[in-house]
Amino acid sequence: MHHHPWQDTSRPAEERAADLLSRMTLEEKLAQLSSIWPGSEAEGEDVAPFQHEVSEAVDLDGLLPHGLGQLTRPFGTAPVEPTEGARALAAFQKKVAAANRFGIPALAHEECLTGFTAWQATIFPTPLAWGATFDPALIRRMAAAIGESMRSVGIHQGLSPVLDVVRDPRWGRTEESIGEDPYLVGTVASAYVAGLESSGIVATLKHFVGYSASRGGRNHAPVSVGPRELADVFLPPFEMALREGGARSVMHAYNDLDGVPAAADPDLLTGLLREEWGFDGTVVADYFGISFLERNHRVADSPARAGALALAAGVDVELPSVRCYGEPLLKAVRSGDVPEELVDRAVLRVLRQKCELGLLDPDWSPASPAPEERVDLDPPAMRALARRVAEESVVLLDNREGVLPLHPTARIAVVGPYANEQAAMLGCYTFPRHVGVEHPELPIGVEIPTLLDALGAELPGAALTDDPGDADVVVAVLGDRSGLFGRGTSGEGCDAEDLTLPDGQAAFLDELLESTDRPVVLVLLTGRPYALGRWEGRLAATVQAFFPGEEGGPAVAGVLTGRVNPSGRLPVSVPRGNGGQPWTYLAPPLGLKGAASNIDPTPLYPFGHGLSYTTFAWEAAGAGSDTVPTDGGTEVRLTVRNTGERAGTEVVQLYLHDPVARTVQPVSRLIGYARVTLEPGQAAEVVFDFHADLTSYTPRPGRRIVEPGAVELYLAASSADVRHTVPLTLTGPERTVGHDRRMSCGTEVRVLTS
Repeated sequence: MHHHPWQDTSRPAEERAADLLSRMTLEEKLAQLSSIWPGSEAEGEDVAPFQHEVSEAVDLDGLLPHGLGQLTRPFGTAPVEPTEGARALAAFQKKVAAANRFGIPALAHEECLTGFTAWQATIFPTPLAWGATFDPALIRRMAAAIGESMRSVGIHQGLSPVLDVVRDPRWGRTEESIGEDPYLVGTVASAYVAGLESSGIVATLKHFVGYSASRGGRNHAPVSVGPRELADVFLPPFEMALREGGARSVMHAYNDLDGVPAAADPDLLTGLLREEWGFDGTVVADYFGISFLERNHRVADSPARAGALALAAGVDVELPSVRCYGEPLLKAVRSGDVPEELVDRAVLRVLRQKCELGLLDPDWSPASPAPEERVDLDPPAMRALARRVAEESVVLLDNREGVLPLHPTARIAVVGPYANEQAAMLGCYTFPRHVGVEHPELPIGVEIPTLLDALGAELPGAALTDDPGDADVVVAVLGDRSGLFGRGTSGEGCDAEDLTLPDGQAAFLDELLESTDRPVVLVLLTGRPYALGRWEGRLAATVQAFFPGEEGGPAVAGVLTGRVNPSGRLPVSVPRGNGGQPWTYLAPPLGLKGAASNIDPTPLYPFGHGLSYTTFAWEAAGAGSDTVPTDGGTEVRLTVRNTGERAGTEVVQLYLHDPVARTVQPVSRLIGYARVTLEPGQAAEVVFDFHADLTSYTPRPGRRIVEPGAVELYLAASSADVRHTVPLTLTGPERTVGHDRRMSCGTEVRVLTS
């Protein structure tokens, strides 16, 4: 029997949340918009910039009687043994619920960009590696497994994925991004979101919006993209992840857009996100982002004013700890400076989400292991999944001398600073690199074979050495050290002045090539692409992996030895030199090589590029019809045949070329792709479900159109390797399309022969 409507689980969440809201005092309401971060203050400068300046002591005993909105990173702040951590979190939640008169627990959130960011949890490849797989179905499986592990220990929300489209790879957070193409970012991120949400974890899209377009590739720097670029490059991944992924939370970005900080922009967070797109979940602050309105952007002169700006814009929850939404907002509301209706608006969203998570149910109890149960956050099935993602993400860039796969009895010199280094596999949002570096006394927490370890296991009959003079082939392993805020060569706040290999590794490679006549295989374990043109034609083979996680060593070794037939494709272009940066393949004609400039931005390896150890023939390309209504579609077909001697995977990419448009368009842009796995001699028909909506673009701010006329579809192996062109004519009237347009291209792979 239920005493009040908000306790009645048969009622809609909105109704229950509204009833509970009506019973709350102002102090209780504001408590639901607040968060605490236990254990963070002592190491503040190591977690986020300015943290030591904006973190304030919290009177927990004074706060809890009013309730608590969120609990920040109970597993991801300091090393905690998983079983003990789960029990401690359950005990704390009981304390929170018991202290307030409604019995409401906190919503606990964690980072999960490379897996659950907790000690002893499985470490998956970094998001740039997800993009390299071109395999949304696999990324969805990965995210579901991550979510299940988080949910099992009492976590409710994951601060992932990152949907920032790479525009300048000097940006340190390139490793956290999925790629330089909005369609690839949107489809892979939507799959991740769907997987995380399927496990009951609230997925949080970040960073909304434009963060990766910062001037000079510098973290937190101003962004000055035009409204068309914002609409056609940066916003579509977020639209897709909300509509097709089902994300229930969005995190505002740190940057300003043309002088307006995202955290204080009501047109963005309310007008676009909620009123136009219909989003009804929660908007959370990026860590200290509300305080930054005062400290960094200087559009507020006090915590109260910063809080008022963010609340009015549409930020519902202050993370990671309360400074602007607590006492300052309380005083501002009571003085009449801030309408209480704005508080009610945000609290209603928070309560509705808690209701959806079961946190308002009368029979709620925290997740806690049984007395005899031990929590394993890195079980064999998770490691196997991490291996699969890593294997699919490795990109074979070049194999000009056919030196790969390595011969099983060869003499192999394995050299370079990252040949025998576990950290080479780990991005900046892995627990060991994010938090563990501050605890050198503790073991890393999970098994991470180095590439040298893995090669030894893969090739027991080979002779491995560190002396190039004694070898048949040399494997040079170079890369990045991930870190935070200047303590690495890649990662948040670890931006690059240029795209030269860091830490003197370019000179190392030069010296190696000059000192040996043996073929040299370059293996890169990095968080961004680096300029490789100076070694063009001098390397026997080049393999690229983007921080491939705890199973990255065996995955890369598998590609080198041939156990794995590489199927990864570049989610970002690899530049020839530094002079063409910033550059992505999404360029109009004047952005490419031309007579107007002596600088050639053509990449050494283009977006979508990747080689295999087998060969494929592409045949019988065409469309169901060569005319398509502006509100209709057609099927685009291609037959792919494995003409080699071993099984392999081809990645067929579909690009749009619009010869004449009302505003300047990229020469081509990705609108579909399919992974095709075939045995030797086997063929399959690839069918793309093309719709005219995929040609839409923004001729002026606030208006997206599909216009009649001629377009071409490119069936390609990369953005620069077009195999077939399918001309189409769009007929009928010009259409204005909105948030409900078709955003993705359905694909089907039909095996024909075996």
